[in-house]
Amino acid sequence: MILTASRVPEPAVRRLTATLYGYAFLSDLVLLYPLYVVFFADTGLSVGQIASLFVIWSAAGILFEVPSGAWADVLSRRLLLCLAPLVAALGFALWVLLPSYPAFAVGFLLWGAGGALVSGALEALVWTELDRLGAVGRYARVLGRARTAGVLGVVVSGVLAGPVLAVGGYPVVGAASVLACLLAAIVATRFPEHRAPAAVRVPVAEPTLAARPVGAAPSRRDEPDAAPPARPDDDGDLGWWDTLRAGVSQVRTRPPVRAAVLLVAVVAADWGALDEYTPLLALDTGVGAQAVPLLLLLLWAGVTVGGLLAPAGERLGSRGYAALLGLVGVALAAGALLRHPAGFVLLAVAFGAAQLATVLADARLQARITGTSRATVTSLAGMATDVLIIVTYAGYGLLATAAGNAVAFALTAGAYLVVALVLLTRRRRTAVPAGVAAAVPGGPD
Repeated sequence: MILTASRVPEPAVRRLTATLYGYAFLSDLVLLYPLYVVFFADTGLSVGQIASLFVIWSAAGILFEVPSGAWADVLSRRLLLCLAPLVAALGFALWVLLPSYPAFAVGFLLWGAGGALVSGALEALVWTELDRLGAVGRYARVLGRARTAGVLGVVVSGVLAGPVLAVGGYPVVGAASVLACLLAAIVATRFPEHRAPAAVRVPVAEPTLAARPVGAAPSRRDEPDAAPPARPDDDGDLGWWDTLRAGVSQVRTRPPVRAAVLLVAVVAADWGALDEYTPLLALDTGVGAQAVPLLLLLLWAGVTVGGLLAPAGERLGSRGYAALLGLVGVALAAGALLRHPAGFVLLAVAFGAAQLATVLADARLQARITGTSRATVTSLAGMATDVLIIVTYAGYGLLATAAGNAVAFALTAGAYLVVALVLLTRRRRTAVPAGVAAAVPGGPD
């Protein structure tokens, strides 16, 4: 069971969450987001060159992900959260000041590095601070709302980008993007950061899903909870290399942690990759280019709702979580194969359910991590996600070339049905690949 303080200091929790929501909103209030592909094309880049930039972006995230997680565990998570938007801002400034393929490539390297600095550090800081305040049971709710704040930042960027571009062109759009990053860095300085364990703790029941593995049996009233305690970062000070090794060792030697890392990667990667192809899917429905942003706005509305449903999602058991993933797979496939603008309603439902499933998987991962390597382990999950996204990009490209966007979209969404099936049939582990089965540990319902 989770140990928590007898009295939650509400002002401290409010300060943490307000800072988190503001940071998430400003970090995604980047007016270049909806325009950078058009900007690259207007500069004269070919489709192949633009695709290569995406590869550079993903590779940068993989390269910096785990080392930055270890830095966050050794140095200061708040410091890395301050640096991340500054690094991204430098990349955006390069784009508009020196618009060329080399500048775009360096900008993507910086943007990927900035994203890696946030990944792991943010989740670890929020979990540790909530644990210190005796409010760790709120993690899934807080993270869901933070993701929603980020989505709202993207939506506002989409609304403002066109008018700002019309008024000042790409230089003004770039300047506004840099300003948002600078404001995010300023907000990050308000994050609290404590590594000391709380002094007074009393036992309380843990959240249903956030601290229990998906697929595990619900605890009975007359039995002790089998989940390990959520301990603060109390292993003492380690160097960067030792912290990195400790994080890798925790994933390698502890099946529950490894399972949680794999689940986060699989759940987050599939819809994260498919999101990049939704504009093409919209065009295939027969609408004009002017209507594509409206259809995409519908998807982001679904993502927003999904993030806000995290408190309700925490009550899902293993079968409920499997049903949620099944909904994602079926709705994604049906919405794509409908080949009609109305299909984007189904896609919005799917994206909302996928956002909820991702938040819940992350909450489970945080509940299973112990020791000083929390950000490192979380970054390993982020790296695994990035690798799977690249694999999904490659697979989608082959499928789309052979059968078209709609069929490729539907087949790629089938990954969620596979994971849902594994969740429902986990007792027969020998009937599924060992790597997939290991991602869904837990006793019978």
